[in-house]
Amino acid sequence: MILVNLLLVAIAPHAYAKRNLVLMISDGFGPTSETMARSFMQDMGTESHEPWSSILDSMLTGSVRTQSSNSLVTDSAAGATAFACGLKTHNGAIAVDTNGTPCGTILEAAKNAGYATGLVTTSRITHATPASFAAHVVDRDMEDLIAMHMISKNATKHTKVDLMFGGGMCRFLPQSNDNSCRNDDVDVWQAAKDSGVATLTRRSEFDLLSQTNQSVLPLIGLFAHSHMAYTIDRDSTSQPSLSEMTQTALNLLDDTSDKGFFLMVEGARIDMAGHDNDPAAHVHDIIEYWRTVQKVHQFVHSNPDTLVVSTSDHETGGLALGIDPEYTWHPRVLNQVTKSAEQVCSYLFRTQKQDVTEVIEDHVFPKYLGIDNHTQAELDVVVDALQVKGGDGRHKACKHAIGGIVSKRARVGWSTGGHTGADVGLYAYGNQMHKIKGNMENSHLGTLLMQYLDVSPSQVTKALANTATRQLAFFHSPHHDHD
Repeated sequence: MILVNLLLVAIAPHAYAKRNLVLMISDGFGPTSETMARSFMQDMGTESHEPWSSILDSMLTGSVRTQSSNSLVTDSAAGATAFACGLKTHNGAIAVDTNGTPCGTILEAAKNAGYATGLVTTSRITHATPASFAAHVVDRDMEDLIAMHMISKNATKHTKVDLMFGGGMCRFLPQSNDNSCRNDDVDVWQAAKDSGVATLTRRSEFDLLSQTNQSVLPLIGLFAHSHMAYTIDRDSTSQPSLSEMTQTALNLLDDTSDKGFFLMVEGARIDMAGHDNDPAAHVHDIIEYWRTVQKVHQFVHSNPDTLVVSTSDHETGGLALGIDPEYTWHPRVLNQVTKSAEQVCSYLFRTQKQDVTEVIEDHVFPKYLGIDNHTQAELDVVVDALQVKGGDGRHKACKHAIGGIVSKRARVGWSTGGHTGADVGLYAYGNQMHKIKGNMENSHLGTLLMQYLDVSPSQVTKALANTATRQLAFFHSPHHDHD
């Protein structure tokens, strides 16, 4: 009997110990993006010829294949669904299979099993990646319905997401509100409050979270009308950074459940800068993502019952370092840039009643792009972009014009303003990291993550059978990737 009891004691800690999982998704971040940001940091150093490594370099364990069920080039919805449900689906699908049937996610299964749950992103919280862990719709642009799904309760009448940080307040307000972007009069924000969810929108409210010893979950904090600002543009007095949101999420979730927690963290705007072919915004959001990984790495070091896995849903932009015929690229060009192409173009559109040429020459080039020797060709390409017909088309043309000027000077190339089919990096650290290695399908990674938490989505999938997956008053956007 004593021997049996000793054996049970030896087995039990592994079987029942607290277990945390942090899944980090660097949206649109390919292997060349890692090289680009690493070279940027190395070039900014006092000894630029000395080797430099990021925190991710020390965590590299393999690579992930990214194709969806209907295309060799995935979108974020299908890519995130593969991680969340452990299955392949078609582009545009949010946690539904190829037949449009809801699939239980790792977050939902973890909640049902007693884990605390969280989502942190710099996009709208209803955007494709975070949505794929807590909502089920047949089209990623059904963000009105996604918002309602994300505040809903599970079979045990608990809010399935304990913590959400990000942007996208407009999707939670009724269309009667001037700040709304919904197509109906549903007040999702008030519905969240009525169901017992704490809400906050201000940086000052966020800062108070680190000063309380009381449980504040469930909690949703949305700090922007739509997407949160690029790192290069962020006003630290109004919006917390990705690393700050993640640190706070770790602290709050760690105190919530004796079982452990599941947290998904997304560096969303890395992808959006890739869509804009904006190398400066791209590199600064990568560096902030590294800061976030470092915070999680430190947490894992202090909490060895935690596994962190970082990967990407796809690569964006077809990034290349070096443009024919020169065998070089110039990171310091990016260091001179102080605003994203998105912000530069918004500024230009606001000042179009003035002499646009004068504004570009006197403000945009020297103050925002760090260019004091612009050419006539560079001026012409921006002016021409501002003449493009149609609001969406003009804004896209302007951003690509600004990004193109910086890219050409830095000798950085882009093959597309969309996604590519490249494999992406796989990084891991902590508890059972030896199981996260090699080259694998994105859906297989999703399965491995569920196995780590010892959860199954099957019961959740059954419970979701009657879930509404189609939104009324719906408009499909052709520019959903980062609008």
